Amino acid sequence: MDINIVSETITTHEYESKTLAKAFTEITGIKVKHDTIQEGDVVEKLQTQMQSGKNVYDGWINDSDLIGTHFRYGQTIVLSDYMAGEGKDVSDPYLDVSDFIGKSFTTAPDGKLYQLPDQQFANLYWFRYDWFTNSDYKAKFKAKYGYELGVPVNWSAYEDIAEFFTNDIKEINGVKVYGHMDYGKKDPSLGWRFTDAWLSMAGNGDKGIPNGLPVDEWGIRMEGCRPVGSSIERGGDTNGPAAVYSITKYLDWLKKYAPPQAQGMTFSEAGPVPAQGNIAQQIFWYTAFTADMVKPGIAVMNADGTPKWRMAPSPHGSYWKDGMKLGYQDAGSLTLLKSTPADRRKAAWLYLQFIVSKTVSLKKSHVGLTFIRESDIWDKSFTERAPKLGGLIEFYRSPARVQWTPTGNNVPDYPKLAQLWWQNIGDASSGNKTPQQAMDALAAAQDSVMERLEKSGVQGACGPKLNKKEKPDYWFAKAEKDGTIAPQRKLANEKPKGETVDYDTLIKSWPASPPKRAEAK
Repeated sequence: MDINIVSETITTHEYESKTLAKAFTEITGIKVKHDTIQEGDVVEKLQTQMQSGKNVYDGWINDSDLIGTHFRYGQTIVLSDYMAGEGKDVSDPYLDVSDFIGKSFTTAPDGKLYQLPDQQFANLYWFRYDWFTNSDYKAKFKAKYGYELGVPVNWSAYEDIAEFFTNDIKEINGVKVYGHMDYGKKDPSLGWRFTDAWLSMAGNGDKGIPNGLPVDEWGIRMEGCRPVGSSIERGGDTNGPAAVYSITKYLDWLKKYAPPQAQGMTFSEAGPVPAQGNIAQQIFWYTAFTADMVKPGIAVMNADGTPKWRMAPSPHGSYWKDGMKLGYQDAGSLTLLKSTPADRRKAAWLYLQFIVSKTVSLKKSHVGLTFIRESDIWDKSFTERAPKLGGLIEFYRSPARVQWTPTGNNVPDYPKLAQLWWQNIGDASSGNKTPQQAMDALAAAQDSVMERLEKSGVQGACGPKLNKKEKPDYWFAKAEKDGTIAPQRKLANEKPKGETVDYDTLIKSWPASPPKRAEAK
């Protein structure tokens, strides 16, 4: 039999496509064509199969950001049911689902597992450890700001550090340096700059892990399993004060502290810039870049093979409260559709389990650095490799890890809603709209999509059912009365005093041994 699998193009999936697919064929005789294409194209092809019912691929590795979509359209195989029922004869008894660190991301409101993570990477804070530990810079920073130069805990400190390196230090070894890096071109890649949890970092939405309830980081309120609104008038938070603050800060920092060309860059153009050696810190940095950032001989590497930089937990904005998520984690996940013929689905499921099995997962983790299993993260081979990976292993072993999560269940149709973000926020980044106007337009557009879904009835009992509009004060008061958070009233002071933590002290505060867990049955 020949089967077709698809995933986005990252190092981990290229390894699966070129190496693991071949090994699987040698073991089973099942021929696998594992395509690696752009993430946007994966979603487009997935939509095509879901809308037409015609089989495009037999197995998918699709971001768990679509969990709310898969749960509501009823076209996705529920993996927990499949492994116990129809697919039991092709389900690996040694899969050990409880070893997967991202299984909560792929669990729907009904408590069932719809997808299974195949690779994960977080979005963290990146900084030049060598500059931050320079005694001269430390003394100058403390003299100016009254606190230590270190890993910023809040956005105020991030802003102070950006200002310090851009306008006080200015040059290092004759090269102009900048205190911040980002990108601003109105382009589809601007969308995930914000949907990938930027608003939650500011303090938008409610407390809750993996996602805020009742309001998530997209500003969408969910009651029971039904999305009920995105705009503040319907109890959402997409255009509330915390969301507007998040866009205002993004624009201010891009204009004041990043290289001038950053405003016209896309995600892929901006990605390689910190490795060139003149950026002090970056607040929005994917750990998927780690492998490229530790290449011998580049400007941000020491001669002994250790990095001049480190990654650390992201700082939070002034609206953020303990108990909220603090950033984004991508989880490309194994996904099966009901429209795939049963025999092909079984063969695809065998392959998909093989590429996440304990037999191959550790080696795959070393190749792509996109961890999915607790057992891989704590393997002694990663203890040995940790000093050369800039804090990646320490972060993934830390209890802080759980605050970095993908898009969750509140988002009823990821493909339709996600595209609205770059178009609307792009109007703010291009200067055509104020942050408030851009977020008002985005909230209205999200409500409009959800209203159409409600009218169509296509998502059934857990589809959107919009709240009637009320004045924002009604929702502010309701959150206060209910003991929830979103939407929050505008703060009188959005720039409290900066706060930092010493990187080495932070790392030492994290546990040095794996968490105990109930043995898998």
